[in-house]
Amino acid sequence: MAKKQFKTESKRLLDLMINSIYTNREIFLRELISNASDALDKRHYMALTDAKYASSDPLKIDIAVDKKARTLTVADNGIGMDKEGLEKELGTIAHSGSADFKQAMDDKKSDVDIIGQFGVGFYSSFMVASKVVVESKTVDAPANRWTSEGEDGYAIEPCDKESVGTRITLYLRPDTADVKYDDYLESYKLQELIRKYSDYIRYPIQMMVEKSKPVEGEKDKDGSQKYETTEQLETLNSMVPLWRRSKKDIKDSEYDDFYKNKFSDWEAPAKVIHYSLEGSLSYKALLFIPAKVPFNYYAQEYEPGLQLYSKGVFIMDHAKDLLPDWARFVKGLVDTEDVSLNISREILQQDKQLQQLRESITKKIKGALVDMLTKQRDKYEDFFKNFGLGLKFSIYNSYGMNKDELQDLLLFYSSHDGKYVTLKEYTDRLKPEQKDIYYCTGKSIEQIKQLPQIDKMLAKGYEVLYLTDDVDEFALSIMHDYGSHEFKSIQNADVDLEDEAEKKAKEETAKANESLLAKMKEALAGKVKDVRISSRLTTHPVCLVADKGVSLEMQKVLNKTPEGKDVKAEKILEINPGHEVFGALQKAFASDPSSIGRYSDLLYQQAMLIEGFSIDDPVAYANEICDLMVAASGHGQGVDHGKDAPAAVEPEPAAPKAEKPEPAAEKKDNTGAADAK
Repeated sequence: MAKKQFKTESKRLLDLMINSIYTNREIFLRELISNASDALDKRHYMALTDAKYASSDPLKIDIAVDKKARTLTVADNGIGMDKEGLEKELGTIAHSGSADFKQAMDDKKSDVDIIGQFGVGFYSSFMVASKVVVESKTVDAPANRWTSEGEDGYAIEPCDKESVGTRITLYLRPDTADVKYDDYLESYKLQELIRKYSDYIRYPIQMMVEKSKPVEGEKDKDGSQKYETTEQLETLNSMVPLWRRSKKDIKDSEYDDFYKNKFSDWEAPAKVIHYSLEGSLSYKALLFIPAKVPFNYYAQEYEPGLQLYSKGVFIMDHAKDLLPDWARFVKGLVDTEDVSLNISREILQQDKQLQQLRESITKKIKGALVDMLTKQRDKYEDFFKNFGLGLKFSIYNSYGMNKDELQDLLLFYSSHDGKYVTLKEYTDRLKPEQKDIYYCTGKSIEQIKQLPQIDKMLAKGYEVLYLTDDVDEFALSIMHDYGSHEFKSIQNADVDLEDEAEKKAKEETAKANESLLAKMKEALAGKVKDVRISSRLTTHPVCLVADKGVSLEMQKVLNKTPEGKDVKAEKILEINPGHEVFGALQKAFASDPSSIGRYSDLLYQQAMLIEGFSIDDPVAYANEICDLMVAASGHGQGVDHGKDAPAAVEPEPAAPKAEKPEPAAEKKDNTGAADAK
């Protein structure tokens, strides 16, 4: 039997096809089954117009294993190939008979569905086989056998195959230290691969599978039930995918079970998005929004993306190019033939169709979320608690490019009725004279409610958004505004909603206490930019606000990172002139101006703690409080807790024991009262 060389006459090219184009050996079975499905499609289509192509047996794909011979066989009763077909389809690397057939049918305006790439896909067999034998017969020609051991070429000769169709036999390579080729002789492995890649091929994929069943009335020597092993023919694929069925025929429980099994979740999804689109871009999609955040969602190893199918054949997992980054929580799959793949069908090509598909899917996901927001508010709030952080981060991380797409999906806890609100709901309730959207930041809602800056804002009837996530203020800063309304922090110096009377009173108070404020500013040099009279405080004596630029919350967030550990907000200490502490400051300044430094630092440390900052020397602050308590009680002037003071005072040695008790009068003399005697 004379061998022929491949028409490419390139050993290097075949080696590239086998070892480089395909990165995953196990996909060889997917390719062979897809080719077999193509052959069955062709025969089915031809039989519609020509009876000679009709098959007396159901169209199917058979898988067989011979462990002794170390062979794996994939057979079909499809259209088959004659000698010329074997030469054309298998003698030329990268030739696609399926593509030719589809083109011919397209010319006749047929909707025939062909998924294989006979040629490139077929040669993936050599990743696992040292020798491949293809036996094929058509309805019009005798059978022929094509044999090849790879780069050395191929041979074609007549054979005795009687039935129409194609049988491909792979002679598996011997095991190596790195690869166990014997795995592809195990029925469990073949079943696993078929379920993974070819579960939705429309024709049955059958194989003889070993089964263990009890022998009635027989026991083993130990008295346990006796079992026997038999072989039975099983269909390994489900054939009809859930997403190709009509929505009206699918129960909610079927969606739930499919999601749990397919995506390894123990909870039913919060939302199912099942739809199909026909037109210039045609595809079917079955998407799920999880009810809970996946355990590794924020871990580096989490892989976002959708599963990609082409006409029911699994192509790739985690196709992240099909989803925008903000929707990385979505799980599901897309089945389409309109997206171009690379030659191995393992990598998406960056083309116009892919961009259109991504935009279409994104639009559908957003529509589903808007629908949930308007019709199932409680359910949407649960979703947002789980995944809202990602939406806000996406706005910030895209430098605001996603603002228009996502801003109406955002929720923030509001002082209005203590509920979560959208930005639209907030702006719909703006006071007539209000131009801005006000917010306040903190580590929790309860902590924000205690902040000094918020009391007067609420007393005047302004609604305030409470921001508790690190990314919140950064996202609003990037967004800048919603509609024509800017975002303004009530912890910044430029927000102080004073009327004319309040403004005038503040200016008069500041002028009257100019020297006191200057002394306090001097005492806090390097810590605050300024010390001012405040009109935003009601019950609290002082607060910190930030000047333009980095806010107080931004400083806290950035200081957590190595790059931002030295970032500082320009702080301003504001004093409440109506608080009794201010009166105490005035008195202290009038009697002893030098004491103002001590009190100023104490108030600054207090304001820092209220804002959630750590202070430089907590021990010194605690000692200062204790000293003031002692001084206020009239029991002394306090203790010197300077850094040079000893850590503890050594007790004086005990006096020698007196022979008799000291007279009471002499005791008094020790206290300074004896001089009056």
